[in-house]
Amino acid sequence: MTKIMELAGNEAAFAAGLAVVLAEAGPILNERQKRVLAGAGARALGRGGLKLMQEATGVASDTIMRGAKELKAGLVVDGRVRGKGAGRPTMEKLDPQLWLALDALVEPSTIGDPMSPLRWTTKSTVNLAEALTLLGHKVGATTVARLLKDHGYSLQASAKKLEGRQHPDRDAQFNYINEQVRMFLAAGLPVISVDTKKKENIGQYSNGGAEYAPIGKPVATNTYDFIGEAGKAAPYGVYDVGLNTGLVNVGTNADTGEFAVESIRRWWSACGQGDYPSAKKLLITADGGGSNGSRLRLWKTELATLAAETGLEITVTHLPPGTSKWNRIEHRMFSAITLNWRGRPLETHEVVVETINATTNKGGLTIRSMLDTNIYITGIKISDKEMKKFEAEHLNRHDFHGEWNYTVTAKTNEIDETTTRPGE
Repeated sequence: MTKIMELAGNEAAFAAGLAVVLAEAGPILNERQKRVLAGAGARALGRGGLKLMQEATGVASDTIMRGAKELKAGLVVDGRVRGKGAGRPTMEKLDPQLWLALDALVEPSTIGDPMSPLRWTTKSTVNLAEALTLLGHKVGATTVARLLKDHGYSLQASAKKLEGRQHPDRDAQFNYINEQVRMFLAAGLPVISVDTKKKENIGQYSNGGAEYAPIGKPVATNTYDFIGEAGKAAPYGVYDVGLNTGLVNVGTNADTGEFAVESIRRWWSACGQGDYPSAKKLLITADGGGSNGSRLRLWKTELATLAAETGLEITVTHLPPGTSKWNRIEHRMFSAITLNWRGRPLETHEVVVETINATTNKGGLTIRSMLDTNIYITGIKISDKEMKKFEAEHLNRHDFHGEWNYTVTAKTNEIDETTTRPGE
């Protein structure tokens, strides 16, 4: 380069300077930027500039000339490096039927199609590429990914949106529930949302999600999820809608109507009674099924027993069928608990209780949790005769969908002789 400068004087020095710039900035410049910069140097040098730039930079004269022509024609900022039509032809041009074949494979209607190569496989780009090859379209996974992106496809997880057949009074029931909640809250009365969270295996089992840990040192968990000696935990939650607080009763036994009401009893004793000392009424919003289902006789009779113990008149409103995900406790309390114990094995019942106790969110949620080791008998049956008598004396069905909305009043702890327990 020094020899060139001696022979060409200042012009060569200028070219050499641009060569140094190109050499140092080259790693971050694309093809177009390099040729335009070299072309700018040739134009600035004038006559003989093309040769000087070629000698100084080592860039081909045709490339420098093309960069100079682009400058003369006016640069257009379009993000392109090469001109239109440059490079190898795309697979779509070489194989005009490629996209039609790919589109047919990813079309949702082809799931389970006995003629489809992807009948029993996941529609990953690798599997799609292999299926296309079997159909006579030789293509790689990278090209498949580009084609899908170009045509508006993206990775999609399945979404729980199908609620099944909707009841015609679905919206009317929600309006009724909301009106009951407003009335109770306006009067300073307690309103709780209740439900049983998904049962969890206790032990060294994998839990969804992840948490930070040293690289290469994940917490080891069991390969299989067979239930161990520690059994399961059944967390029954009670969420106070007005105060944004809750209690979770962690059961170690069956999830029955008796267990559900015991959880509410523990909430009232630990929280509700102190928060609402003068309350004579309680509103419960619950799902239509499970241990607090609208058709469960034991749930209703146990509520009447609780009413007798507490002096409360208990009103229950059930969410319409197929809408359990709209229960307030699901997205206001259970979601926070799930986030708090994500990626962490629930090794013991104590871990479950303490993790729930430590759960909070930016909205100020606070939760108390306790362990319930009581044994709850399953299969308790209440006869038609006793239920008819109970409804006449202790159950007031509302005018609007009385099967979903009702008020329970006090009942003694006496059990009629027609109530049967398993084994009797």
